[in-house]
Amino acid sequence: MKLVGNYTERIEERLKQIPFKSKPVSLYEPCRYVLEGGGKRFRPLLTLLGAGLCSGDLDEAMPAALSVELIHNFTLVHDDIMDGADSRRGRPSVHKKWDMPTAILAGDLLYAEAFARLSVYGGDSASSPRYSRLNQTLIHAIRTVCEGQALDMELEKTGDVTLESYLDMISGKTSALISAALVMGAIVASASDDQIDLLERLGNRIGLAFQMQDDLLDVTADPEKFGKMRGGDIMEGKKTCLYVLARQRGSEAQRVELHKKVHLQQITEKDVDQVIGLYEETGALDAAAERVEQCYRQAVELTEQFDDSVYKEDLLTLLNFLHNRDY
Repeated sequence: MKLVGNYTERIEERLKQIPFKSKPVSLYEPCRYVLEGGGKRFRPLLTLLGAGLCSGDLDEAMPAALSVELIHNFTLVHDDIMDGADSRRGRPSVHKKWDMPTAILAGDLLYAEAFARLSVYGGDSASSPRYSRLNQTLIHAIRTVCEGQALDMELEKTGDVTLESYLDMISGKTSALISAALVMGAIVASASDDQIDLLERLGNRIGLAFQMQDDLLDVTADPEKFGKMRGGDIMEGKKTCLYVLARQRGSEAQRVELHKKVHLQQITEKDVDQVIGLYEETGALDAAAERVEQCYRQAVELTEQFDDSVYKEDLLTLLNFLHNRDY
């Protein structure tokens, strides 16, 4: 991905400058470990691009971008605990490398550091409109992410999952923080309400596409690149868009078989292969790919509504990169 701006390098450099203390080692070392694990950094990148699209200053938007990335990593640490995931980005997850209490504390500190980054926007003044709006935007996003995660856990326990309930879940779990990333950049740039609304809708489309694409990659990607075992969502009993679409499109016999396999107490690799086979037979893989394509197309259409700029060009490049990613 070739962007005009060296956004990722600037984000990485500023993440390294976060002033974590040296002691207690058991608290600060895991936090450094999390941030050193890499990742796409596309959420903080969206914050910078959101500011640029609205004629803002990228250096001024950087603290908001860092706050978004810190919150994202906070959710990953806690997600790994809830999912019992042994690895993240090809490395042991925090609770596996250390232990569960250490991981919980590390996640909590990342959460606190996220809000500490926002203090530069007028944290010394309770009446600062921009500071207040940034805080409320991030708080709303976190609350919505938590709601989405709770819905995801509820859906694991039921077989009758509709496409509507699935989309509602990922709108919270995945889209909320992506929308907030773009909106926070716009807030820093003192954007108009119309621009903020446009970016919020754009973030929703990107989030939906990104999550459905992750669902697809769970069964189609190279596990080494993707950083997760093939069919990991199936092993965890997650109700992905593939599961929902397969039930929607399959015969009664296929729906019964799918429900039975996904709700087994012990799912084997053979069971995973059989579930993926059902996804192929019902056309769920192609149907999911079509929905991903539609969401990215809508994201491009929303982006095109902004004035021409290097930031618009880079956002379109980013969307193309995300659309064609294989991990």
